[in-house]
Amino acid sequence: MDGTERQNIDNGAEEPVVRTRRVFYIPGYDPIHPRRYRELYRKEARAQAEISGYEIALQAQNGADKSGTAKSGRARRSYGWRVSSRIEGVEVRSDFSVLVWSDIVRDSMDASIVGTYLQLLRTVWVYVASGALARLVRLRKGPVIAALYPVGMLLLQAALAVLMFWGIAAGWQTLLQQQLGTQSWLFVVPGWLVAAAASCVLLQWFKKQDGRFFAYYLMHDYAYSADSKGENSVALEARIAAFRAQIQVCLEANDVDEVLIVGHSSGAHVGVSVLADLIREGLPHEPPTLGFLTLGQVVPMVSFLPRAERLRADLRYLAARDEITWVDVSAPGDGCAFALCDPVSVSGVAPDNKRWPLVISAAFTQTLSPARWKSLRWRFFRLHFQYLCAFDRPGDYDYFRITAGARTLRARYKGRKPSRSRIDVAVSKYTSVAKG
Repeated sequence: MDGTERQNIDNGAEEPVVRTRRVFYIPGYDPIHPRRYRELYRKEARAQAEISGYEIALQAQNGADKSGTAKSGRARRSYGWRVSSRIEGVEVRSDFSVLVWSDIVRDSMDASIVGTYLQLLRTVWVYVASGALARLVRLRKGPVIAALYPVGMLLLQAALAVLMFWGIAAGWQTLLQQQLGTQSWLFVVPGWLVAAAASCVLLQWFKKQDGRFFAYYLMHDYAYSADSKGENSVALEARIAAFRAQIQVCLEANDVDEVLIVGHSSGAHVGVSVLADLIREGLPHEPPTLGFLTLGQVVPMVSFLPRAERLRADLRYLAARDEITWVDVSAPGDGCAFALCDPVSVSGVAPDNKRWPLVISAAFTQTLSPARWKSLRWRFFRLHFQYLCAFDRPGDYDYFRITAGARTLRARYKGRKPSRSRIDVAVSKYTSVAKG
């Protein structure tokens, strides 16, 4: 069997119609309350239903944790909702759970201005000195530019603060010379203190305005993995174990037709480790159909780092498993993702019997009308979330048919060939894997 055939989903017996589904959604590096994802789903599902001619409705899930995190800080319950749909003539009920790690994200972002600039230096050093940056550029320039953006923006902010300091200090000294005819240290130092205070105020203003600039947010994002050179933090490892246990309970209950795990952005590589651990532990006898959907993944940003042995081992393991269907969706129009880069192959850990992922394109330029594409083209962060949104010219990727429709992920993409534009060659310098 050649590589292309192995990438195709096997033809087999026709799978049963899905009437009940459990969806576990793993967000990316996002400090925002998971309610955001429920409201996004509500809004975009309604829009897609109007475009595609099906029925879909959402309601809050009874018993969901309204805060998204437990007060104890340990046993956190997921935040969820229920979707009832009628698609392709079949009524389907899908229960969603957001697997929350936003508290870990917020803790990692709790750095001062000085601390953030120290993170900048460490992060740049890790990616440059390890050779990861040069190899990432060989994949896609878009996400590398996105990674360099916070570096450039923070340095620009620092430069403006320095210019403000210099301008105020120089102006003060000129004023002293003109008015008092002296530049004695006794009079100069107060001007410097005023200049320093003004520069600090400017830097604090930039930080408060980060909802517009995204410099601090993105810097913390890239620093999170770089600080440990790709190794998971203790907190993230504990959360991965909790996610695995939650999904295991659902599989053992065996009261739905499909269990679907969706990982967006950084949530994709978290999902890889969750599923790898889940399958290693052993699945129940005759479990529901298990699907894994990754959207806008940024796996190489972590897997290319020297200490990412755990992630590389999980990628290698998951790529050959028969228990799952893994579909990876991205689009060249998404400048924040490693579009059409096979995360297993580019990380240099593809096994000989590789089956997954099936790499396909959401093809934004084809699935969005020219007017819609024009309005979104330069909204880079919004485009990174387009996978979770409505398309006004939908193709074979429809997030709402996948998560609320009557077909399993396996059945939907049975026989689908991978994108011809995918990158599936080994690029990473580091290919060592953790010992099982």
